[in-house]
Amino acid sequence: MPLRDLALGLAVIVIWALNIIVIKLGVAELPPLLLTTLRFALVAALLVPFHPVARHQLPFLLLLSVTFGSLHFALLFIGLGQAEAGTGALLVQMGTPFATLLAVVFLRERLGPRRLAGLVLSFAGVAVLAGGPTLPSPLPTTLLLASALGWAVSQLLIKRGPDVSPMALAGWVALFATPQVALGSWWFEQGQWQALAGAGWGAVFYTAVMSSIVAYGLWYGLLRRHPVNRVVPLTLLMPVLAVLLGAALMGDSLGPHKLAGGGLVIAGLALIVLRLGPRRPAG
Repeated sequence: MPLRDLALGLAVIVIWALNIIVIKLGVAELPPLLLTTLRFALVAALLVPFHPVARHQLPFLLLLSVTFGSLHFALLFIGLGQAEAGTGALLVQMGTPFATLLAVVFLRERLGPRRLAGLVLSFAGVAVLAGGPTLPSPLPTTLLLASALGWAVSQLLIKRGPDVSPMALAGWVALFATPQVALGSWWFEQGQWQALAGAGWGAVFYTAVMSSIVAYGLWYGLLRRHPVNRVVPLTLLMPVLAVLLGAALMGDSLGPHKLAGGGLVIAGLALIVLRLGPRRPAG
């Protein structure tokens, strides 16, 4: 990969790792479902007018708005409000093992010994995290793992669904998810109007524009120019950087359970996503 594209890939990883910190700061100022609603509304306003979709694609996008919008993002924002940033980032990475298991069950994909070992290491890492003091209480832990499951289900839907451009998918999923999450905020949260008058708008802008539009735009550009197995391994750096940023910026602990458990999770992810073997000649 040329140095310029490698730098772009690393910039995306930094944006996504910082996004975990920004969400943590944002939910301290705004109720989490309100923050999620505002994020979706801004993404939809910026993308939908410029990325139309066909009418027959709308049911698929509506379904995806439930799994990817309401389930993944809403639960992520709620869970991160009650968990350390680094621990939350590690738990959400379990979306990759979940997606692997779902593909085996529903798509009849072969697991193989290497990916099986990756699954074992990933779940062992969560077990080690569970034995340490940094794992949040059972409710936010369950919410973050459910968020990871929502991401995994969404990946299978995208794989089997109609071909929709990434920016159109992001915009229309956000459009359909906005009223769902807004209803949840109205039903479960209080003090929304008072919160809107205060801080938190920087978090809305960052999560919508930087993390969703700028980062994903750069990422999909890299995927168009390079093989997937050269780009996707960069994502293994994201939870590592999120843990380090959580310690540096939020005062999160770096105890042995987090380091060992996080190391096992990342090692498991590496076995799942990395393609090993001889490199094919270019061209």
